[in-house]
Amino acid sequence: MFRWLASVLRSFGPAVAGLLWALKTQRNLQVHVIATVLVVIFGLWLKIAVWEWCVILLAAGMVITAELLNTALEVLADRVTQEREEAIRRVKDAAAAAVLVAALAALCVGLLIFLPKLWRLL
Repeated sequence: MFRWLASVLRSFGPAVAGLLWALKTQRNLQVHVIATVLVVIFGLWLKIAVWEWCVILLAAGMVITAELLNTALEVLADRVTQEREEAIRRVKDAAAAAVLVAALAALCVGLLIFLPKLWRLL
């Protein structure tokens, strides 16, 4: 049992290493993480409901996941070729668009949850 648990825990190592590398090197990921921290602080201040936390955290997780996948695709595409190729550009643009869609969806979630609460405070 101990060996199994140790091997499971060890398998998280590459994921943690990838996350730490991305946090150190990817400016857009840093922006998304800072935005997430601010949203969490805002949610604590406004005392949002549990279901609202679920939606907020899913939306933030979706954005951070999209950004990490975008980063992975960009690194891989750059490894394939450094030359300007239309197919590589399309892959990178589509991955960036996925982050944009996720971020816009998260923004809408934030507005739907926070605006009514802020309106009541006025």
